[in-house]
Amino acid sequence: MKIFSKSHEMQEWSIQQKRAGKTIGLVPTMGFLHEGHLSLVKRARTDCQIVAVSIFVNPLQFGVGEDFDEYPRDITRDCELLEKEGVDAVFSPSISDMYNPGFSTTVEVTGPVTERLCGASRPGHFKGVCTVVSKLFHICLPDRAYFGQKDAQQAVVIEKMVRELNFPLKIVRGPTVREADGLALSSRNSYLKPEERESGLVLSQALGLAREMIDQGENRPEIVRDAMVELIESRPHTKIDYVEICSGEDLSPLTAIEGEVLIALAVQIGATRLIDNLLLEV
Repeated sequence: MKIFSKSHEMQEWSIQQKRAGKTIGLVPTMGFLHEGHLSLVKRARTDCQIVAVSIFVNPLQFGVGEDFDEYPRDITRDCELLEKEGVDAVFSPSISDMYNPGFSTTVEVTGPVTERLCGASRPGHFKGVCTVVSKLFHICLPDRAYFGQKDAQQAVVIEKMVRELNFPLKIVRGPTVREADGLALSSRNSYLKPEERESGLVLSQALGLAREMIDQGENRPEIVRDAMVELIESRPHTKIDYVEICSGEDLSPLTAIEGEVLIALAVQIGATRLIDNLLLEV
């Protein structure tokens, strides 16, 4: 397994693979890998001849007062996991390599798709995401790039960017991977105290409640949302950022629960912000 820390070296290696006629699958990550990331690696391994994983905690997508400095990092452990999965290359650049002095070029998807949900409470977040992902696509030259459904809004935004800027690649979404008790895997779960982790289960429980209500015929978004909010607020250590029921295609609000529906929520559990979602065809 090759490990690259310089953009030009990673790009040259990727060019060589393309010239040899090989397809490249890229799994972009911020490291501190878990089974959710590794499920994407496994999917890429099945689809593509070459698998590359990027590990980069991107400062542009963190706002003031967010957890950039505290975000968990363990590059040695990550590389050991990736080598076991047969990954061909890891790209782990420094901040100065990705954003050299005087860097001032950004990529931004505007409109409702980035203004709602996480975009409302984390202004500038998706501009940082789109900028770094654009750079990773140019450096690693993937034919396919893999993202988790847990970050549903991110996936929608990146799909829109790829489509509108004519990137020559396909975005592949992998399903959310959960612990046995339902908690969606996240690098930030490591922040949770035992009692907070117990409260964190309410995210998946609220999604389960929504699914049950919809399966029983409830199609009014406000009724389902109110029930989810009541359940979440009944648990200690919880503070709701948002609970939304929207179109799974463009994240627009729904007046009735029908078609492709995304039920998404973000909840502060103690000092840790967790997100989760459920995508349904109704």
